[in-house]
Amino acid sequence: MKAVVHHRFGGPEVLELVELPDPKMNLDGVLVRVKAAALNPADLGLQAGALAEVQETYFPAVPGWDVAGVVERAGPAAPEFSPGDEVIGFIRGEVAHRNGGYAEKVAVDVRTLVRRPSRLSWAEAAGLPLGGLTALQAVRALGLSSGETLLVHAAAGGVGSLAVQLAVSRGVRVIGTASEANHEYLRSLGALPVSYGSGLASRVRALVPAGVDAVLDTVGRGALSSTPDLAAPGVRVASIVEFSFPGAVPVFARLDQRDLLTLVELAEAGTVSVRVARTFPLAQAADAQRLLAEGHVPGKVVLVP
Repeated sequence: MKAVVHHRFGGPEVLELVELPDPKMNLDGVLVRVKAAALNPADLGLQAGALAEVQETYFPAVPGWDVAGVVERAGPAAPEFSPGDEVIGFIRGEVAHRNGGYAEKVAVDVRTLVRRPSRLSWAEAAGLPLGGLTALQAVRALGLSSGETLLVHAAAGGVGSLAVQLAVSRGVRVIGTASEANHEYLRSLGALPVSYGSGLASRVRALVPAGVDAVLDTVGRGALSSTPDLAAPGVRVASIVEFSFPGAVPVFARLDQRDLLTLVELAEAGTVSVRVARTFPLAQAADAQRLLAEGHVPGKVVLVP
């Protein structure tokens, strides 16, 4: 099979397309032919060696946590799936053992998989697991209730846009920071858009004079510094990137098959959707990572083997 690998830590320049044997699956695992693999900022961090001191890396390593594909073979102890089943998965554990999604095939534990939502394309479905889990668990951590107001920083991004949709579905009023080009998109999701940058607090206060009840930071870069000026007393704060802000709850995506099933149900109901910015073939994985690293990508970047 074709796969994208790296033999050392580094940026997009260390990636290369190679031929590898098909990965071997466990008795309770399945072999999935990958139809699409979404990129995430975590790919760049791990590839650069961000966790090298605490997590073993086996080279050549195949990056990629998010996949959508078709079950090609199921182990004898994996009755949950059969050949031909369409699935999506958050395969973080497999990546730690060099068996990631930037490939034509991946062997995975069935506990990382759920059925693909039929309303989503392959590329859209591949972008749901990590971003969706992060958004769902962040919204849950904030304890949002109907009628409250949530501010989402970088609301048009992969995690931010899913958090907006999840919060809106709960009856929460959502204000989202984004560039002017993404304001109409946020309105389509049910959010009130505001431009980020100087004067953000006054723009938010103009919409919510009493201040927002909760803030979700999906971008970092000092976005939370404006919180005291735009928040109501007792504001709850969560961040997926900035963990030093006083009182902020750190959110890390946790594999939970029940949460994945919830996301699939919401996608099937049309409650959440995934925005795809651009797709690339495997041979252009380095270019895909460069685009992701630039930031401000309007949606998911996806590899299509």
